[in-house]
Amino acid sequence: MLDRALFELPKIKRILVALAVFAFFESLSILGLAWSLSSAVTNLWLGHHLMDQLIWILLLFASFMGIQAIRFLRDYMLDRYAFSCTDSLRQSLMHTIFSLGLEVVQRHGTGNTTTLLLEGIEQVETYLRLVLSKIVRLVVIPLVLLIAVFILDWISGIIMLIIFPFIILYMKLLGQMAGERAAHQHKEFQVLSNHFVDSLRGIDTLKFFGLSREFGKSIYAASERFRIATIKTLRIAILSSSVLDLFATLSVAAVAIMLGFRLLDESIVLFPALTVLILAPEYFKTIREFASDFHASLDGKNALGSIQKLIASYETSVSGPDEPGQSSATLPSWSQQTELAVDKLSLAFDEYEAVNNVSFAISGAQKVGVIGMSGAGKSTLIHLLGGFSTAAEGSIYVDGTVLTSANRASWQQQLAYLPQDPYVFHATLRENITFYYPEATDEEVAQAVAIVGLEDLVKDLSMGLDTKVGEGARSLSGGQAQRVALARICLDKKRSILLFDEPTAHLDIETELELKQRMLPLMQGKLVFFATHRLHWMHDMDHILVMDEGKIVGSGSFEELLTSNNSFASLVSQLGGGAS
Repeated sequence: MLDRALFELPKIKRILVALAVFAFFESLSILGLAWSLSSAVTNLWLGHHLMDQLIWILLLFASFMGIQAIRFLRDYMLDRYAFSCTDSLRQSLMHTIFSLGLEVVQRHGTGNTTTLLLEGIEQVETYLRLVLSKIVRLVVIPLVLLIAVFILDWISGIIMLIIFPFIILYMKLLGQMAGERAAHQHKEFQVLSNHFVDSLRGIDTLKFFGLSREFGKSIYAASERFRIATIKTLRIAILSSSVLDLFATLSVAAVAIMLGFRLLDESIVLFPALTVLILAPEYFKTIREFASDFHASLDGKNALGSIQKLIASYETSVSGPDEPGQSSATLPSWSQQTELAVDKLSLAFDEYEAVNNVSFAISGAQKVGVIGMSGAGKSTLIHLLGGFSTAAEGSIYVDGTVLTSANRASWQQQLAYLPQDPYVFHATLRENITFYYPEATDEEVAQAVAIVGLEDLVKDLSMGLDTKVGEGARSLSGGQAQRVALARICLDKKRSILLFDEPTAHLDIETELELKQRMLPLMQGKLVFFATHRLHWMHDMDHILVMDEGKIVGSGSFEELLTSNNSFASLVSQLGGGAS
């Protein structure tokens, strides 16, 4: 139940010491409760007056209140510590996800990453609240109570001492089996999460090809595997908890029977026997509580391990082997003198070479077109340039400094990215437009709306810019979403690098040409990479990279490529000429 991952948490030693102190005073309060109750009952049995037992009754009440106060303070401290730890974990996990970007999703899956961020953090918080207190109480309280029992009656102490290790051994054996089952269940849940999210994303495509019913069988099979793994885990959990309860009950019964026989033959008097009888259930109670919460905390334990492993993967990538120019944690700001050099960049998915040995150099403010047929590697190259994916081989240099996980944030703060399907948040239209630049004034927002042509949309909305849009609210068309994304770029003038990944691929030609007239002025004075398979954009590019099967097969201006590059001439023919 207590794993090494817990010792990597901040201030964990201080918390364990505090919990040990709480457990020690709780055990003293339990002793006070047992002593006062046994004294009062024994005195009454001997015929003393009830009023003479007032001091023992007050001690009993004080001990009881002391136990409640200690548990309240302990739980309050644990709640605050668990919340602060999980909040720190959440921040680290968010930082890792945003730093590594698509690399995390590709490696761990969208569903699993989302589940860890939402449910996993809550499971870790529950785990910390349960495990830290229980493990410390399991060590401290039985030890103090056992010493007291040995002082009162050494025979009962020996019985309790002999039984305790056997129960611990049984718990260890069951814990290993339950841990394996829970780990298997956790893996099946990760598979199901990824499968479910991927299915939702591709449901339109599956319906279009008539495969939605067939794919439903795959989801059913994954959910069945998770159900079976859950049932097997619950079976062990229920069985082990029941057996441990039985062992603890029989242990208390063994102590009680021995005390009963010894009371009959007068080898022990009432007071120590009654005190031991009250302490015995408290002695074994910590084991029962530990066992009952063990299975409830396994999900949190697995989630904590997965989160720490994911965060460690980022830290490893940051502090990996040194490369030339890797020491700087901040990349230089882009200017007319800055050079971007790509050296032998390669990235493969399974056995498919998305980008293969790509090299080029660009400096200053230029509009660079990246053109090729679908599957040529344009989007992958844009992702690599933006730091959203990590290349398997090769490097990207900015003025001689290599782009790594350590300085990726400083690079991404300089760029704006416009994908094929821009994301519209469930928020007001104003909040969506000012996403990059929240401090924008009303005049700046109105100017951006006018530049990208959103005036008609704003007029049609009941509350104008303050109307909720996105999922669960007012939906936007593809063209409107593109204009919102353009307005974001228009507002944030600090970003000097623009990455466009086929932003007009799903638009009709009339909407695209209208947007083109509004997009071109936004590109002035910036470094722009524009990936597309629409040829008419290339007439407005300063430099063109022609891609085919992950490689750059041509580089130059439109006129140079058209006259001297067969691959580009063939591409022009396939795309239908200069107006395609």
